[in-house]
Amino acid sequence: MSLQPILPDWPAPKAVRAAFSTREGGVSVGLHAGLNLGRSSGDAPAAIAENRRLLAVGLGLPQTPAWLRQVHGTRVVELPHGIDEPEADAAFTTQPGVVVCVQAADCLPVLFCADDASVVAAVHAGWRGLCSGVLESTVAALPIDASRLIAWLGPAIGPEAFEVGDEVRAAFVAVDPAAAACFRPGDAPGKHFADLFALARQRLARAGVTRVHGGGVSTHADPTRFYSYRRDGICGRMAALIWIDRHEYR
Repeated sequence: MSLQPILPDWPAPKAVRAAFSTREGGVSVGLHAGLNLGRSSGDAPAAIAENRRLLAVGLGLPQTPAWLRQVHGTRVVELPHGIDEPEADAAFTTQPGVVVCVQAADCLPVLFCADDASVVAAVHAGWRGLCSGVLESTVAALPIDASRLIAWLGPAIGPEAFEVGDEVRAAFVAVDPAAAACFRPGDAPGKHFADLFALARQRLARAGVTRVHGGGVSTHADPTRFYSYRRDGICGRMAALIWIDRHEYR
């Protein structure tokens, strides 16, 4: 089976290239079956290396992606960084040909680009990072005004499946009372279903980013195309990637 990536449907400049990998097209087997890209997932290293090679070839990447060591935090790094797999949950670059990427398997991947293609960024936004302000930290780190940014929300666990406790809802509401609208009662007392897409849109709006696309595709609901940690426990990782095409950038 060949790779079946999702290409963002957004009004990005011609020089911006972006994609979100699905689990289709890889060589991993068993619980990780498919295009698993995560080294920390427990899969065979040889399979992950081959999957990463297939990804690079299939997408025609200009160079090896700049993988991050993600920790559900708010640190943002500029690439090239000089350290292999720096600890961060967001990265950006102004250099054509540098492939920025984040991994996910339920957490929300968010891609950014400037409307003139001068900068691109990728963010790993699980609920902890999202609540702590990883999107706001990324917007603040970029060398362009927020009004010039376009964002795309990739596949993540949908609100029909992401049940959390009172403490998660309270943490978001403490930052912004309007976040209460992004939760609905869960199946048991003290539980709530959270809408990561809606929460991200709220946070982006607060940060001044109003051109937001994507969202609404649930990793949990589609085991054929997506890995889901909440659904499967042991599973692979997908990736959201973005870069500036050096041949198109002027």
